[in-house]
Amino acid sequence: MNNARNNANAVGLTTNDIIKNDSSDPSPAASGLLAGKVAFITGAGRGIGAAAARLFAAEGARVLLAARSEDQLKAVAEEIRASGGVADHAVCDLADPASVRGAVDRAVELYGRLDVAFNNAATGQPPGPLDELSGADFDRLYAVNLKGPWVAMSAEIAAMRATAGRGAIVNTSSVGALMANPQLPAYGALKRALNSLTESAAATYGPEGIRVNAVAPGTTLTELLFEWDERSPGTVDALNARTPLGRAAEPREIAEAAAWLLSDRASYVTGTVLRVDGGMLA
Repeated sequence: MNNARNNANAVGLTTNDIIKNDSSDPSPAASGLLAGKVAFITGAGRGIGAAAARLFAAEGARVLLAARSEDQLKAVAEEIRASGGVADHAVCDLADPASVRGAVDRAVELYGRLDVAFNNAATGQPPGPLDELSGADFDRLYAVNLKGPWVAMSAEIAAMRATAGRGAIVNTSSVGALMANPQLPAYGALKRALNSLTESAAATYGPEGIRVNAVAPGTTLTELLFEWDERSPGTVDALNARTPLGRAAEPREIAEAAAWLLSDRASYVTGTVLRVDGGMLA
C-alpha cells in the first residue's frame, strides 16, 4: 500500500487527489466534447468512474451516476452540480440485473433520452494462481465483470433505440485481458470475454448507429490497485518498470480516452479495444 501511495506522490498526486480524481474540472461548456448528450456511468462513485463523471459533465453532458455506494455517488454528483454541471445518481449493483435496468431507466426518466454509456464498474479478485481462487469468488467476478456489463449493454441499447435512436457505449477492459495474467487469472479472463462481447455488439448494432468500444487501462491509481499492492507489496513498482512512460495513470487519463470514444469525434470508431497503458504492451 505504501509503495502505491508513494508512486502517486511521485507523479505529483496526494492521496486525496487520487480519491477525488481531479475534482477541479472547468464548468461545462456548450461546445464541449459531449455537449447535449445524456451519459450513464457505472462505477461512478470513485476511481475512473468518478473521474469520468466529472469530465463528462465538464464536457457538456448531463450525467447519471450509478454505483453501490450512495454516499460516494451523492458526493460526486453534488460536486458536479456545484461546478455548474448537471448530475444525478442511482444506486446500482451490477450483480443485480434489476437494479442495473432500473438505473438505466432512471437516466431516461430524468433526462428524456440516453446517448452514451460508460460501463466502468468492476470488482477485483484476491491475487494468486487460478487454483487458489474459490468458486464463490469466481462466481462473484463473473456476475459483476461479465454478466453485469452484458445486462447493462442490453438495457442501454434498448434505451438508445427508444430515445436517441443511436448512441455509443464504452466498456472498461484491462491490459490484463490482453496477455497472460497469472496473478489475476479470473479477472483477466473475464475482461477478455468482455472484449469479445464488445466486438460482437459493435458488429451487431453498428447498422443501427450504435458504436461499441472498450478501453483497456494499464496501471491506474485507483483503490483496486492500492488493494492489490497492499496484498502483494511491490506490485506498482514492478508494473511501472514494465511501462515505457515509467508511471501509473491518473483516473482522469483513462476517462479522457473514454470521453473521446463516446464523442462524435470518434464517429468512425467501433469494435475497438483501445489500450491506455503508457506503452506497457507496445
